[in-house]
Amino acid sequence: MNRKAYIVTKKKKNKKKRLLWVVTPMLVLLFAVGGYAASLYFKAQDVANQSYEALGDELAETTELTNTSILFIGVDDSESRNYQDATRSDALILATFNKEDKSVKLLSIPRDSYVYIPENEEYTKINHAYATGGAASTVETVENLLDIPVDYYVRMNFYAFIDVINELDGIEVDVPYEMYEKDSNDQHNAIHLEEGLQTLNGEEALAFARTRKSDNDIERGKRQQQVIEAVIEKVTSASSFSKYTSIMEAIGNNMKTNLTFSHMKSFVAFAVKNPEMSIESIQLQGEDSTIDGIYYYSLDEEALEETKASLKAHLEGLDATSSTVATENNGNELSSESSSTTEEEEL
Repeated sequence: MNRKAYIVTKKKKNKKKRLLWVVTPMLVLLFAVGGYAASLYFKAQDVANQSYEALGDELAETTELTNTSILFIGVDDSESRNYQDATRSDALILATFNKEDKSVKLLSIPRDSYVYIPENEEYTKINHAYATGGAASTVETVENLLDIPVDYYVRMNFYAFIDVINELDGIEVDVPYEMYEKDSNDQHNAIHLEEGLQTLNGEEALAFARTRKSDNDIERGKRQQQVIEAVIEKVTSASSFSKYTSIMEAIGNNMKTNLTFSHMKSFVAFAVKNPEMSIESIQLQGEDSTIDGIYYYSLDEEALEETKASLKAHLEGLDATSSTVATENNGNELSSESSSTTEEEEL
């Protein structure tokens, strides 16, 4: 082989070597990520299976995402209080999801809301529904209150809340004023938060979401919505990918839901494809009241009807205004028909 041919051959070999040095790490990385993704998949499936708890007539298994509603139930079953079966819901947030609009409405329901509980056949605080009939009674009560179907529920306790936020290295929220609050073990003034935008760990975020010393249940609901939005933002960020296994372990030990693994995959896939999805926070309007010496939050009936119409329209893919107008028109038509019928009867 002459020198010129030798140099050309050597260059080709060196080029192949360089390519090999570049491609090999990429392949290793791809296989590693693929293996990790597979590990996450099976871990998620295992968590979903352990957490699954049906309510009764569940929706059919499907991978097709449709307009739907999910009730998030936060319960206080901490070891320090040892409520066991008498545990009441400490936070209730209903999320309605519209696939076409790529939008979510988050409705906060104050825990002291004076409502009818079908399980007990009585009017009392809405958080009593969980104490008497668990998630099933809570779902039924919310359906009765808002006149819309609740397709799914997710029940989480304080420990899941704390662990998830800690695994995410905290969440960023805007604290409206200086706070001194109990921790999850009921130690008074254990949590001290300064006013302003800051990153909170799990215990601090729980205190932030629970406190209502300086305001009321409405503001408390707004803080809970703020926390959920902050968690969603953090979970969907690329930096959280490596933490998913530990997050799922934390959730799996402290969560119950009637969402199947297929349902969960559908929601995740849609969220990833549509990062611009909008979230609107809503509060139930009302006022403080006392009945037989007990404090309740009495809902404003007119505002409640507007909220019901808005949520129904959102689930049905309609404009809330047109839905309300249609309802009013139907009512007017019925009134006209009733009037004419009465007149005919009188004639």
